[in-house]
Amino acid sequence: MFIGIDHGTTAIRFSAGDSHFKISRKDAVSFEYPDLNRICDLKDIEGIAVCYSMGDGISEITDINKVKNRGVITREGAGEHIGGGTKVYDEILKSGAPAVVIPGIHRNSPTDPRFKVYSHQTSPEKIGIAYEVSKDLGSDFIVCDASSNTVTLLISDGKITGAFDACIFAPGTTHGAIDVDGIRKIDEGLWTANEAFMHAGVRENTPAEIQNKTVAMFAAMECASMRLLNKKAKTALAGSLAPVIHEEVSLLLEENVSVYDEWCASIGLSSIAGDVFNGKKEILGLNVSL
Repeated sequence: MFIGIDHGTTAIRFSAGDSHFKISRKDAVSFEYPDLNRICDLKDIEGIAVCYSMGDGISEITDINKVKNRGVITREGAGEHIGGGTKVYDEILKSGAPAVVIPGIHRNSPTDPRFKVYSHQTSPEKIGIAYEVSKDLGSDFIVCDASSNTVTLLISDGKITGAFDACIFAPGTTHGAIDVDGIRKIDEGLWTANEAFMHAGVRENTPAEIQNKTVAMFAAMECASMRLLNKKAKTALAGSLAPVIHEEVSLLLEENVSVYDEWCASIGLSSIAGDVFNGKKEILGLNVSL
């Protein structure tokens, strides 16, 4: 069995085949490697693909024993720091099980260099989403993951062209780009930049009755902008908001957008683990280093 571990914004999800479970990031601080027997017998685990935070310290899918500092430049930065993801990562490392760490997409990644005007494009679990979507939509598609934050990737000819991270463009329920009001609060010492990021979602800035429509509009705009680089790309939505905003996004883009649920990332990561440990040397344009 091959296991994928999605380090999401609110929860950590574990999948292998049709089996999966999730725990909140807060509860994950108590995670222990034997907890994986909820999926399968520990002796049946053949390989694991794990994510951690931004994944900006590595640019290849890398054997966990080769990775320094859990594959990140720093734990500081955008997002909430709880400790659950750290515990899960360290338990996998300590177990000695065959495992790879999935990179995020950033300036050292093999993407279109124009996207590298931004230091960070997407965190590692989105690679799992893209890999799962590729099984259905082929080698040319756009996938937008909308939930607490909104992140959109473009895959062309089976490789990741680039991505928009949550702090750049479309808001999610909690996170978003820092606008003028946020900049003022930072300058006045009322918020840190990270606090401004975590107050920039639709939940705090739009009336309840238009929150989902707001996310849908900006998600569609991200997808439409990606299509400038690949006219034949199909479109998919993933994340907890995908079923909610699907109809609106489809109307705005004038196409039938595919929908994937919250398990898309961990399932895709389990597929990556299976392919990597069965000898595949490249995943969506990312090299494998075992």
